Amino acid sequence: MSGTLYLCATPIGNLEDMSVRAINTLKSVDIIAAEDTRRTLTLLNHFEITKPLTSYHEHNKAQKGKYLIGLLKEGKDIALVSDAGTVAISDPGEDLVSLCIEEDIQIVPIPGAVALINALIISGLSTRRFAFEGFLSVNKRHRREHLELLKNDTHTLIFYEAPHKLRNTLNDMYSVLGDRKIALVRELTKIHEQALRTTLSEAVKYYETENPRGEYVLVIEGAKDGVKEDENPLNALSVTEHTEHYIKSGMTSKEAIKQVALDRDIPKRDVYNEYHKNQTENKEQP
Repeated sequence: MSGTLYLCATPIGNLEDMSVRAINTLKSVDIIAAEDTRRTLTLLNHFEITKPLTSYHEHNKAQKGKYLIGLLKEGKDIALVSDAGTVAISDPGEDLVSLCIEEDIQIVPIPGAVALINALIISGLSTRRFAFEGFLSVNKRHRREHLELLKNDTHTLIFYEAPHKLRNTLNDMYSVLGDRKIALVRELTKIHEQALRTTLSEAVKYYETENPRGEYVLVIEGAKDGVKEDENPLNALSVTEHTEHYIKSGMTSKEAIKQVALDRDIPKRDVYNEYHKNQTENKEQP
């Protein structure tokens, strides 16, 4: 019988946010897979947890993923943790989850802190409908293309950003999205936690003289008047044609599927299934 993969959330700053369930889970598993074993060891030492550690990160996920699946098939229970926060949100844990699903291995989430949700709820912006966009590209052209796809989106938009990229990101956001409300939330749950609620134009001015510090979550007001479905010519295409249009423009299939789902206001899973169904059928045709 296969073991279980536990997706174990860890604190994003304040160690008091570690849940009792998360502590007990880390104590009970056979091995802990961590994005950075040194950072995780500090956490484990604080809670007096002694378990074998192995690394699992962006640069070894292909090889290490197979290794972890092998252990799970042997009946070992594994806890997967990121450096901070909830696993599989903008980190390679997403890939291990997919592998487990393919192998019919049980996955159990251990809830905890997630920066994007905590930033959203203190932003003062609408929480009714929101879209998490992760990190924007360091490449200026790709970053602006990503923003162009979002400029008519009426969802509240949420991004993660590093301090050394913040100025360029804010300039591009202001240029592409226009002036709108933004909350710049940094160092969540830490001593210097701050939520700067302002506008994009004012944020650009503020950081001309202020040095960005700490990790940021950017929460941005959605467009006032989004493009309605009957106004978007791409929605006249089939789902597959719509997806292929974005792939040809330079997106990955994952990015294209996400954008088609946004365009049509339908679940990503529906787009994924329809697109890959057609891809399979096309391959099978003589």
